[in-house]
Amino acid sequence: MRVSELMVYRHMDHDQVLKNMVFLMEEYDNDYYNREDLKGLLYECVNEILELSARHGLEGNLWHTYLTFLLANDENAYSTACEIVGEADGSINKAASHDFRIFKELFDYDLQNLADSLSADGVSVLTEYSAGNGRGSVFNQRIRDRICELAKALAETKDVEEFKTTITQFYQEFGVGKFGLHKAFRVEHTEEGAQIIPITKTAHVHLEDLVGYETAKKKLVENTEAFVSGKKANNCLLFGDAGTGKSTSIKAILNQYYDRGLRMIEVYKHQFQDLHDVIAQVKNRNYKFIIYMDDLSFEEFEIEYKYLKAVIEGGLEKKPDNVLIYATSNRRHLIRETFRDKSDRDEELHTNDTVQEKLSLFARFGVTIYFGGPSKKEFQNIVTMLAKKAGIQMCEEELLLQANKWELSHGGLSGRTAQQFIDYLLGKE
Repeated sequence: MRVSELMVYRHMDHDQVLKNMVFLMEEYDNDYYNREDLKGLLYECVNEILELSARHGLEGNLWHTYLTFLLANDENAYSTACEIVGEADGSINKAASHDFRIFKELFDYDLQNLADSLSADGVSVLTEYSAGNGRGSVFNQRIRDRICELAKALAETKDVEEFKTTITQFYQEFGVGKFGLHKAFRVEHTEEGAQIIPITKTAHVHLEDLVGYETAKKKLVENTEAFVSGKKANNCLLFGDAGTGKSTSIKAILNQYYDRGLRMIEVYKHQFQDLHDVIAQVKNRNYKFIIYMDDLSFEEFEIEYKYLKAVIEGGLEKKPDNVLIYATSNRRHLIRETFRDKSDRDEELHTNDTVQEKLSLFARFGVTIYFGGPSKKEFQNIVTMLAKKAGIQMCEEELLLQANKWELSHGGLSGRTAQQFIDYLLGKE
């Protein structure tokens, strides 16, 4: 097992178990080593594989799923070149084929022979492992199923070329590493700089779940469609009344275009100083990234908006073509304005300059979409549609009567209020 000869897949995360297993495969019958020590190392490897599988919800042949986990997560010259766009060109193909020949040997290796030689009972648990509830703390079920299905497909390949084709198709369809296996991310500031961390549980909402706002949704879809298609697109600001579906629309856009390579990174305004670092980490990947800023607004004393202005437009470094910024706000102009900005000329000689400074951030969003609060009739329509989707059995007259009472004491007319009312009814059933 020539793992030491790997060229492309040489520095994989979680590969210590692989190194130990290969050592056992090569040395299990070597009289130089104590057999009880070898057996103990084998059980240690089994434990590590079981723990990793439990954290990620993996099942089936855990030796195969472990190897597949390594292949699906390793961001190297070959895998990142293949993500979304397909097989890479050039000599890197030969180096990858060399490594896949080694992985094919690992897939074909019969662990039971190793276990029998060391008189290690119970190792067969790795070959047909059931995850029970199928839940893991790292992967959601969709990603877990994807890894397990790939493991089966790789195990069934007849030769190295078929093995290479199978894993390359996976890279093209789903990508590689955290950006391939996850669709949403957050940012953490560490001593080493900004770290992009996967969000494992996201809302599975769709645009059709948002009742009304057809013009607004159409405008958002058109801009995003152009972006994922490789055409020119604009940074987008969704503004308007609270609870009207601005954030829901952006989450729905991510779900709609995820399978076409769209990913989303949520950034808060106190993290704007890390924006350049975040963009540097994603600019050379084959995905399209939306940097998402929810409920964006600034008070007069907050200067973080200056970082954002420089990133969007104005800095020397050009923003990459695979990055856009989508933001939501209850304020159209984002930065709080006061009457002093317009009338108190004693405060500052050039009042117009102050106003323009505050409006310049808004002007950097090429697409602005307004989400207004619904009228009484529109609110009732939203309630009716949501009740129908939720399967609530109540006559329409009684439903709307209760909805009207609810909105008077729960935030007024908005889609959010309507959803909260429906949740309240469902909680009573």
